[in-house]
Amino acid sequence: MTATARFRTARRSRFAALALTLPLLTACGASVEAGEQNRKVTVNRCGEPVEYTTPSRSVVYEAGSADKMFALGLTDRVHGYLMPPANPPVEESPWAAEYAKVQFLGDDLLNREAVVEAKADLVVAGWNSGFSDQRGITPAILDTLGVQSFMHTESCFNYPGHPEKVAPFDALYADLERLGQIFDVPDRARDLVDGYRDRAERVRAQAPGGDPVPVFLYDSGTDQPTTAGNQVPPNDIIRFAGGRNIFDTLDGRWNKVGWESVVQAQPEVIVILDYGDKPAQEKIDFLKNSPVTAGLPAVAGNRFFVLDYNEGISGPRNLDGLEKFGEYLRTLGD
Repeated sequence: MTATARFRTARRSRFAALALTLPLLTACGASVEAGEQNRKVTVNRCGEPVEYTTPSRSVVYEAGSADKMFALGLTDRVHGYLMPPANPPVEESPWAAEYAKVQFLGDDLLNREAVVEAKADLVVAGWNSGFSDQRGITPAILDTLGVQSFMHTESCFNYPGHPEKVAPFDALYADLERLGQIFDVPDRARDLVDGYRDRAERVRAQAPGGDPVPVFLYDSGTDQPTTAGNQVPPNDIIRFAGGRNIFDTLDGRWNKVGWESVVQAQPEVIVILDYGDKPAQEKIDFLKNSPVTAGLPAVAGNRFFVLDYNEGISGPRNLDGLEKFGEYLRTLGD
């Protein structure tokens, strides 16, 4: 047995023991005031109405989840965060000071053991990017453990049984408003969403005239590239800024496509998604050196725009990515 296998076996054993003690952990971990314990509100979760009590010990997965909570001023309701290696360092976040106030729970994928050890009363994550049938951590499973869950609306497109198809930026706004309801800060959520809508509209108003520039989002992959369909934030970032995602008719989230489709579309700009284990420069070098892509207009013209990972997944930093990309497209016309 490898060291990794021994580690996973030990983790499973610890989880089995922890699961037996969950009622005790939940009871001693709660710090919600008496009035809030009795407060209940029904909020949609991927098209399904779910009743929530006010959480006080949330666990958030990835920066998109944490950022939504911090932007809403809910740091005191976050116990800790899980941050897998793909995420850029939290010290680079606009909310670095807020991350420092809560516990770092590990760089593993979302898992039940971490949730139980944290005595969580709410888990915030996306479907497939956090919650997963394969890894045995789903809203239904957490329900049996007495732990509430909140899923990013943008990720609901792939959620079985309760599909909810919402444009990516509208999904971000829905999340903030729903979290505002759950935590009883609806006015704060409304003000935040109004501000984000205004920022997006300002970029749209300044978009270059004429036909939208064809844009290819390159996430990863050499044999086959992974790119953005129309159900993830980069599609709206590209569209609002005045470009056109060459795969905007792809009704999906993150998808593998063929290089021949990319070549056929002749993108004028390539957006590179930059994250920890797949840095942007490596992808740019690959595109420049591959005989398949070296002749693309974007590559030949060195028109690459680097989008930070946390500007490309559902979260408040989508607006930062939009503003930067909008400015980039405007400079192309100068």
